Amino acid sequence: MTTYKTTGTCSRAINYEVVDGILTKCEFEGGCPGNTKGVAALAVGRPVEEVIKLLQGIPCRNGTSCPDQLARALAAR
Repeated sequence: MTTYKTTGTCSRAINYEVVDGILTKCEFEGGCPGNTKGVAALAVGRPVEEVIKLLQGIPCRNGTSCPDQLARALAAR
């Protein structure tokens, strides 16, 4: 698993795994449990590039969001 330290959100970090370009595991540390579990459930099993396109730029506060932070984590890998 890879850990990405988030910034500007309620979540503190995202733990994720990518296998052959597919997001296979995703869990947020902190944040709103319903939102973060929902985002993770919808993202797992999708190609990384698709997840980035879907979630990149979604705002919440501070110019980012938990979904946007996941997109940033995947783009930075």
